[in-house]
Amino acid sequence: MTNPGFDTTEAGKWFAIEANNRAWELLERPERSEDKATEMLHAAHAACHHWMHVGTTTNHARAECLVALVNADLGLASSAVRGAVRCLDLVEGHPDVMEDWDVAFAYDCAARARAVAGELSLARELKTQARSHGDRISGPDDKQVFDQWFAAGCWHGLDD
Repeated sequence: MTNPGFDTTEAGKWFAIEANNRAWELLERPERSEDKATEMLHAAHAACHHWMHVGTTTNHARAECLVALVNADLGLASSAVRGAVRCLDLVEGHPDVMEDWDVAFAYDCAARARAVAGELSLARELKTQARSHGDRISGPDDKQVFDQWFAAGCWHGLDD
């Protein structure tokens, strides 16, 4: 393969960030067209692909969380669970490089994934753990982001 003439690591980071931001933008919309749903799914996977190659373990865990959340939002249970398991494995396996909010979001995505998969008992346990970890987020801005996300989310049968 020939040299592309640009820094592929920097390009990968740029694409990861752009795809990540686009997926989150679409995920946070209350409504989206079928085309935007497809774009959201592809953006989440693109972000994860790039972070796996040019990012840290933390970047990868966050990208797997996004993949799980997008798939859960779209009702794609097996893909949501797969992403959530990967996210939790990374977060629990590397606590020294994770932020407190990474843990809360990991349990949140796992709860949503299990809920959409119809595993409501496990989903309830994971939702409780997500809330508990969310309550321990030390940064007020980070806590606010998590609390808003947690409160506004679609819980696929776990809504209180």
